[in-house]
Amino acid sequence: MRQLSKWEGLLILLGGLLMVVGAGANVLFCSWAPYVFAPGAVFFVAMQLRQRYEGRDFTIRRLRRIQVISDFLFLVAGLLMFANQQNFLGLDQLSYIKYVHNNWVIVLLVAAVLQLYTSHRIANELEKDTK
Repeated sequence: MRQLSKWEGLLILLGGLLMVVGAGANVLFCSWAPYVFAPGAVFFVAMQLRQRYEGRDFTIRRLRRIQVISDFLFLVAGLLMFANQQNFLGLDQLSYIKYVHNNWVIVLLVAAVLQLYTSHRIANELEKDTK
C-alpha cells in the first residue's frame, strides 16, 4: 500500500474527526451538522483513495474494492444528511419519510462496518505478505 505523506495523514485524520463530530451533532439535531460531516467525508475519501495498492495479491485488491464502496457510502450518507434537513429532492411527504428521513444513519452504519472490516483485514494481509 502506498503510504500517505504527513499532510495527507493529517487530512485523513481531520476528515475522520469532522465526520464523527458531524454525525454526533446531527443526532443532537444541530442544523450545522451536515456542513461539518460532508467536508469531513470528502477529505477522508479523497485521502483514502490516494492510498493505492500496486501489488498482485487478489485478497488485498478485493478488500480495496470493498473499501472504495465504503467510501462511496460515506459520501451518500453526507448527501442524505442534507436531504434529511430540507426536502430538496422534491418528494411528497410520504415518499420523503419512506426513502429519505434518517436513512443516512443506515448508510453510515454500513459504510463504517465495511471500513472497519477492510481496514483490519488489509493490515493483516499486508503483515502476512511481509513475513
